Amino acid sequence: MKILQDIWILDRSGIVIFYREFDKVVSPQLFGAMMSALNMFAEQLTEGGLSNFDLQNTRFTIIKKNGLTFVANSSKQYNQKKVNKELKKISDKFIKLYSEKLKNFDGEIGAFSDFKNEIESAIEEKPE
Repeated sequence: MKILQDIWILDRSGIVIFYREFDKVVSPQLFGAMMSALNMFAEQLTEGGLSNFDLQNTRFTIIKKNGLTFVANSSKQYNQKKVNKELKKISDKFIKLYSEKLKNFDGEIGAFSDFKNEIESAIEEKPE
């Protein structure tokens, strides 16, 4: 069962280096800047920052790993543990596949675009 809808991967500076959106609503880079600012604010309030937040019927889940922030959204109907597990699988796969590119990252976000093919089985598709 596909439980994740959208995914964004941000580097330390808040630049979205990869995204796959179910329903494009806002610019990926604007989303990245907002997430980065929200997380900085949350880190000032609590150690570790955000791990998830809800907006109406959607839950955003956040995992930080190897200097990257992985953000995915899903319906609130799904169990948070399942959502975390799916996002963890995706983050592990991304880091495994791109660890060398990440070491030498020069700002070229197109270097990660083929990751979409790697996660097709985990991400919901918009019905035609």
